[in-house]
Amino acid sequence: MAHTLVNPDGLHDPTPFGYAHTAAVPAGAELVLIAGQYASDPDGAVVSADFAEQVKRTFHNLGTALAAHGLDFADVVQLRTYVVDHDVTKLGPIAGTVAELWGGNPPVQTLLGVASLAAPDVLFEVEAVAVRA
Repeated sequence: MAHTLVNPDGLHDPTPFGYAHTAAVPAGAELVLIAGQYASDPDGAVVSADFAEQVKRTFHNLGTALAAHGLDFADVVQLRTYVVDHDVTKLGPIAGTVAELWGGNPPVQTLLGVASLAAPDVLFEVEAVAVRA
């Protein structure tokens, strides 16, 4: 792994919530920035109106974007997630998918509740920063 995740003593354990508190990237590492991905098919159409299905497909699409650079989920150092009409019930599908993909080492993540995203059917979006050493 080209980066180091640290959850400092004195702060709660964020892992069950699907994120880490801090990440450090070594000097000389290449950053790969991934634009906001959503639950689209190859033609750009939203694949489902179901929030949990959108989360799964969105992360699938993130994996495709990472692979285009020869990277995978282990190379992700930071996520920004955007949730339309956020409420606590939406945390489960997000944290569950993050746990499936990163296990006990999730990246740094910020979740933002928003009124809407680029298209009316899009309920979830994720952007990422990955690192290649």
